Amino acid sequence: MTTLAELTTLRTGGEIARYVEIDSEADLLAVIAEADDADEPLLVLGGGSNVLASDEAFEGVVVRDTRRGVRVRESSACGGADIVVPAGEVWDEVVVRAVAEGWSGIEALSGIPGSMGATPVQNVGAYGQEVGDVLAFVRTWDRGAGRIRTFANAQLHLGYRTSLLKRSFTADEEGRAWSPTPRYVVLEVGLQLPLATRSAPVRYAELARTLGVEVGERVESAAVREAVLGLRAGKGMVLDAADHDTWSAGSFFTNPLLAPEDAARLPEVAPRFPAGEGRVKTSAAWLISHAGFERGHGLPGPAALSTKHTLALTNRGGARAVDLVRLAREVRDGVERAFGVRLEPEPVLLGVSL
Repeated sequence: MTTLAELTTLRTGGEIARYVEIDSEADLLAVIAEADDADEPLLVLGGGSNVLASDEAFEGVVVRDTRRGVRVRESSACGGADIVVPAGEVWDEVVVRAVAEGWSGIEALSGIPGSMGATPVQNVGAYGQEVGDVLAFVRTWDRGAGRIRTFANAQLHLGYRTSLLKRSFTADEEGRAWSPTPRYVVLEVGLQLPLATRSAPVRYAELARTLGVEVGERVESAAVREAVLGLRAGKGMVLDAADHDTWSAGSFFTNPLLAPEDAARLPEVAPRFPAGEGRVKTSAAWLISHAGFERGHGLPGPAALSTKHTLALTNRGGARAVDLVRLAREVRDGVERAFGVRLEPEPVLLGVSL
């Protein structure tokens, strides 16, 4: 029997009562409708790179979207590249295609694991770019209304690692909770990418230093991709089955967004960045390390912080969900004691809680 440990990058999770792989939209909708009609727990899974799953059996259906391909609706100097991608496509394959074709705007999002469908839910971002920068629309299945619903970028209320789609995990106006799959299931995503072999302006200082340019400059997109892959690999953020530092869900905690008065209570040297709506963003990694949790914390146990980056909780081989939850609580509570800031997990928590 298939287990969630086999399907997730944290490699935890129990047996699945029913596992289905689909390769068409019609089949995906049929599985969703069948599960919802039977009030059966439903998990629509892409790359499994953002899930911490319980050790207990999942008494429901897990459906994996295996649809692939990129459909180019238009490509012109005036309109750019107008592409539509099914939710099951591997995200990094989209980036590879974009760099090869001269479609600019997502090159700094290289090496991020997972599927296309997950990117707008989290408004995935890294090294100064977010998918929301180039997102045109998301076509979804509305489980509540039982119909197709398409959202334009402005309707998604995209923010730092959040969106309308992500918020639909929780109870809707009728009081129904949809987790572990949100009310709006992503079917396909439309992106609008400028035609250019040079990157979007480099916004991230670390990336600019690596490239040897000033923030705001443009370089060849292929050079940005190469630099980002190098930076991510150095932090254990590029999947490698032989490297336990990559047996993770990437960054486990989101960077806190604080009210100005709360940010003012942090030590003067703590990182601070304007985050819009009057809020201030600080670094979760900085808080973790300055609360006394260094890289490798937890070793030689089965679950530990990455030896390369304090923001990643890793499975050292044989870890169970309970081990990772214990470590996550230890780090979260330690940061709260030290700085009065409560870290929030980024992955979907399936059958577990912090």
